[in-house]
Amino acid sequence: MASRPYVGVTGSARRWAPAWWCTHLALWLAGAKAIRISLKHSANENTLVALVIGGGNDIGPEHYGGDVRAKVKLDPERDQLEIGWIKYALKKQIPLLGICRGAQLINVVLGGSLHQDIRSLRKLTYNRPGLLPTKQVYLEKKSRLSGICKRAHLRVNSLHHQAIKVPADNIKAVGWDLDQIIQAIESRDKHRIIGVQWHPEYLFYLPSQWKLFRWLLRSDS
Repeated sequence: MASRPYVGVTGSARRWAPAWWCTHLALWLAGAKAIRISLKHSANENTLVALVIGGGNDIGPEHYGGDVRAKVKLDPERDQLEIGWIKYALKKQIPLLGICRGAQLINVVLGGSLHQDIRSLRKLTYNRPGLLPTKQVYLEKKSRLSGICKRAHLRVNSLHHQAIKVPADNIKAVGWDLDQIIQAIESRDKHRIIGVQWHPEYLFYLPSQWKLFRWLLRSDS
């Protein structure tokens, strides 16, 4: 039996971290072995075939020109850890999937900016967070992401209050919610980068969401 390829997954260092365990299962079902990366978990970078940057606390506003006086829950050490891993993935050209905070951080590393708090911008979507797929997202029909999910209209969950404001030069927005807030991004060139504002690890039972993890292991998209 062939060994499973290793996919790095960044996230919280907490022992009980639901996002980690759900991502671990989703990648296992996709045919990979998840390697945990956090402030307490290290990985051999040379063994990884792809990288998932997970969700979590707000990104430090100093990284994107935000209001450093805002009272938000930050994790500066994790910011630096994940910035380093994103730069590694970019340098080595390995597939990169950003989830929620992860999508935002990829955009920031590449030079884009964020909405520090979108709650006042929401008019047609709920401000209440939830794990169930109750939120609508529309994808650009000719996007890489739409091709992966095999659809242009998704029902997803929502746990965020920040979002991408201006995509980096090498990044394009390919998904929006009903308020036209960016919900998905992908690279403009051949580098395989996708970022989603929702949490597909909690929706891996949906084919459209499980395919995001399977995409990390494919060489034809």
